[in-house]
This record gives sequence, C-alpha cells and structure tokens, in this order.
Amino acid sequence: MSSAIATTHTATDELVGWWELASRENDGLEVSLLWSKSEDRVKVAVIDQKLDEEFHLDVPGACALDAFYHPFAYASGRGLCFGDATREFLDLQPQNFVAERSAD
Repeated sequence: MSSAIATTHTATDELVGWWELASRENDGLEVSLLWSKSEDRVKVAVIDQKLDEEFHLDVPGACALDAFYHPFAYASGRGLCFGDATREFLDLQPQNFVAERSAD
C-alpha cells in the first residue's frame, strides 16, 4: 500500500468482510477504522447522519490512526470534498482583484 486513495461510496453493504478496529461518534458523525484481512487493506469510513453523506478512504497501514483521527484532512488532501465544503466550493466565483502599487 504505497498511497492513499479517496473514494466515495453510498452503501455500507460494501463493508462485508471488513473488521472494525476502532470507532467514534459525535453529533451524528461516525468515524470507523476498518481492516480487511483478505484484501490486506485498511480504510477509514466517515458517515454524517445529518447530511446523509459518507465517504471511505483507503489508507496505508502506517497512516491508519492518523487518518482515523483526522479523516477530513486526509480527504481534503486527496481532493475529496464533503458536506457544506462541497457546496461552498461550487458557489465560489472568481474575483477580479487588482493590487495597486504605491509610487516611489
């Protein structure tokens, strides 16, 4: 496992054969650290019950706990937007900004 890959999934049925190594939940946000012996892979699953959204991140074993505690940083680093960040990103408009230089 040389690199982490961000993928989105909509069905938790894909978790058959995965063992939950750690989990945490707060304010409708569930984060799970999962391991598949048969695939020799580790991933982090994030489910937001309020937004009815989820994503999974394949991560190298050496980065598993870091990704578990900071899943949004890992997702962002791989270009995966989630929740309001996605909508805000799409709503951004280019700005015409002209910097004035002072005359010396």
